[in-house]
Amino acid sequence: MDHGCVSYGLKSVESADLSRFSVSRRNLTAAQCGGCCGCLPPCWFSSAPWMCGTSSGSLLWSCEPGASLKSVDITAEQTLTGRVSPHDIDMCHMNNARYLRECDFARFSLYIRNGVFKGLRALKASMVVGATTIRYRRALCIGEGFELRSRIVTWDDKAFYLEQRFVSTKDGLVCAVMYCKQSIIRSSPDKIMQHLCKRKVDCPEFPEDLQHWVNFISASSQALRAESGLEEKSK
Repeated sequence: MDHGCVSYGLKSVESADLSRFSVSRRNLTAAQCGGCCGCLPPCWFSSAPWMCGTSSGSLLWSCEPGASLKSVDITAEQTLTGRVSPHDIDMCHMNNARYLRECDFARFSLYIRNGVFKGLRALKASMVVGATTIRYRRALCIGEGFELRSRIVTWDDKAFYLEQRFVSTKDGLVCAVMYCKQSIIRSSPDKIMQHLCKRKVDCPEFPEDLQHWVNFISASSQALRAESGLEEKSK
């Protein structure tokens, strides 16, 4: 079965400022970003710090207009590097909510790099986070370096499922791992993949642990619908 798919990302350029991340945080307007994130309102770009993703330590993915296209694997893992700063901590280790914030930026960076935002815009679709789960295995302490590795694991008819890992650069331990259900609105992951790859792409199998989590989400949704009486109304 063919799970591979190559689409088009944005031009890689040398990065000179690697002060905290090996990516740049910029305040981009929608126009400056070339409209590649059409599913997000323009005000988001003018108010939020932006990180452009990197797929290797010295390369930066540019969002600037006129950047040439380069083929990328949509399901390839992206790695961002960071270091725990005094602004990230409580009790001398990284605050649990900070992990989720870093994952948010990393996902947006990934979607720009692998073309998913481009597909959303073309199909007039959008996306929201439907669910997340995170497991903390060992604290990242102040000053400790880490890699944040993000990838699309698989998808179904309604959502992409991503895995994001925080890996300590000190000893390579996976300090935290998160799964994210990225729900697609007004389209589907399959249509996005077909648009980007120009062909049908087979969905990779769900890993066992991810399937357990998806089953939990489904069971929770059914229970809440029954509790609110929605199941009876839909019959």
